[in-house]
Amino acid sequence: MDNNNPIEVTKDKSLIIENGSKIAVIGGGPSGSFFAYFALDFAERMGIEIQIDIYEAKNFHVAGPAGCNHCGGIVSESLVQALSAEGIVLPSNVIRRGIKSYTMHMEQGTTVIETPLREQRIASMFRGFGPLGADDVDSVSFDNYLLQLCEKKGVSLIYEKVIDLERTEVGIDVQTKTNSVSYDLVIGSVGLNPRSFSFFKKITPAFIPPETTKTYICEFKLGHELINQYFGNSMHVFLLNLKNIKFGALIPKGHYVTLVLLGNQIDKEIVDSFLNSDAVKKCFPKEIDIREISPCQCFPSINVKNARYAFSDRVVLIGDSASSKLYKNGIGAAYITAKAAAKAAIFNGVSESDFQKYYQPACTRLNRDNSIGKLIFMVTTIIQKSAVLKRGIFSMVVKEQQKETDKRRMSSVLWDTFTGSAPYTDILMRVLHPATLISLITNTIKGIFNLNNSKNDK
Repeated sequence: MDNNNPIEVTKDKSLIIENGSKIAVIGGGPSGSFFAYFALDFAERMGIEIQIDIYEAKNFHVAGPAGCNHCGGIVSESLVQALSAEGIVLPSNVIRRGIKSYTMHMEQGTTVIETPLREQRIASMFRGFGPLGADDVDSVSFDNYLLQLCEKKGVSLIYEKVIDLERTEVGIDVQTKTNSVSYDLVIGSVGLNPRSFSFFKKITPAFIPPETTKTYICEFKLGHELINQYFGNSMHVFLLNLKNIKFGALIPKGHYVTLVLLGNQIDKEIVDSFLNSDAVKKCFPKEIDIREISPCQCFPSINVKNARYAFSDRVVLIGDSASSKLYKNGIGAAYITAKAAAKAAIFNGVSESDFQKYYQPACTRLNRDNSIGKLIFMVTTIIQKSAVLKRGIFSMVVKEQQKETDKRRMSSVLWDTFTGSAPYTDILMRVLHPATLISLITNTIKGIFNLNNSKNDK
């Protein structure tokens, strides 16, 4: 053996994307579209031509459940900028309203949190065409816009439901009611659909699906005039001491206001307790029964613990199906995982070891950050139950918002917690900053002192 020459490891060429390779993306949500978009872009850089088919059962041109992907529909400015840098520029008819502030509601009062540095705005949009009865023909859903973008790049859209997947010696067969096609790579962008997971379990036996919990989303049809009057360009968030609810938000979008409740196994009783709270009632006109203006509502599942072994030879799951961001910014996590999977597949290969080495690290970073997120929400739950701590935070935020030049430490922490635009690790470091802690302790003590004085005066 010539010790001067390293041993060359021959890569299985059947597990490399090359000219003529065919890729199936199961699911036309953001993660599926992002994957297709980046895969074609990377393939062009490599000088190879590939075929990508996206299978999607929903029709995003239709209002109501048939065209809905069950999402609050918030995109942070940081993600908008990241997409723009990739050539994905969201047009005005996709964005239903630009959100310039948060209005935070507690039992202790209400205060407005302006966007930090006047820069980090967010956009509200519909993932589908809109709620039942929606007729805004000039608007485009976010998911549909991404699919159209992919189609312009050469992706074939197949509006059929996949009914089975089968591994063969030369690839993966994707089966619908009308056809069966063999692919060199199959991408799982199926959200949290248990039936679809069963198909992927057949061809990826080690795959362990994500753990989930139930949330709540509904739409209230108010019209532009009332929305401008009562909500404006502000997203209303609620930190109330209510069972199982970690976060509640009312998001203005076009003619509608979207309610999103996040927490643990949200049910009808929990929803009623939220809607009947004084803080929520005050947001709507007194003469309107909000139960009568809600054409759509659902209890979708969200990812609260990442999947495991979400890949094997020729197969990889992305987005919610693999790793998401705890309680927030699922679209951002879809972008991260989809781009990482596309990069791994085109530049490295589609074997299990390729995805382990070049895709899994992106998921691992999300998963580790979610561990910090769980800690933050545990603390948030404690705060929600403590009138003293909430009074301190409320006082701190009010003072920050009154001082234009001050560093708005707590305000920025809350802003990024609500939007999900910053990693939870970064948020925790800012919470633990000595200046933040000292200010919180000082405001909490002052709040207790003022409360005691007011009680003595009575």
